[in-house]
Amino acid sequence: MLNDIQKFLDNSVTKYNHPDFIQDDPIGLPHQFSKKQDREIIGFWVAMLAWGQRKTIINKGRELIDLMDGAPHDFMVNHEEIDRKRFLPFKHRTFQATDTLYFLEFLSHFYKKNDSLETAFAEGMTTNDETIENGLIHFHELFFSLPDAPKRTRKHVATPARKSTCKRLNMFLRWMVRKDNAGVDFGIWNKIKPSQLLIPLDVHVDRVARKLGLIQRKQTDWRTVLELTQQLRKLDPDDPVKYDFALFGSGVLEKK
Repeated sequence: MLNDIQKFLDNSVTKYNHPDFIQDDPIGLPHQFSKKQDREIIGFWVAMLAWGQRKTIINKGRELIDLMDGAPHDFMVNHEEIDRKRFLPFKHRTFQATDTLYFLEFLSHFYKKNDSLETAFAEGMTTNDETIENGLIHFHELFFSLPDAPKRTRKHVATPARKSTCKRLNMFLRWMVRKDNAGVDFGIWNKIKPSQLLIPLDVHVDRVARKLGLIQRKQTDWRTVLELTQQLRKLDPDDPVKYDFALFGSGVLEKK
């Protein structure tokens, strides 16, 4: 049974882990840049906005890039307070001006002192950590550690401490950490291992995984993410999250 599932999933990974996937996916936005920090900044922000129609998410990401003068990292380290005014009309669903201004505040503060956003996750982990759970918890605490961090913005950056699936953060980490020759994920971070990644669990991945018998837990929460990823580790212990391509592709792309 597991062999049949693995054969199906491996074939689906080959099908969807392909440059053709990039064009209609939010990951295409950081692919517009070659500089690591630019990829991190726009990748993180777009991932945090990744709910709703993919076309809308991509359009919002393009809007952000324009607001940053097409150079996210340079903007973060060099802009002045008055430059933030242009961001006030930016909105996406429940993501409002207050959230936008705090994202700018954190990213500006962080990149003036650090080279890579990887540090914000990796410094919360040890080499013995089986998963990135502690890194996600640490990142959330760090992200909201600045004075006057708005309480309302916390809903936009998840944490396992609240039992959230952390779908968007896990997706962003997949983009940054996974390494292969397919040309989709970037693999530009080295302190976190692909084997430590956890599956980005959305409704589509959840539905397909349950259909395949990979999830037994009734509810969908953080423990469900751990359960599914553990099942996928049986298929590939070094790179379990590559199966995100298969589960997401089977759940969304084949419905078109």
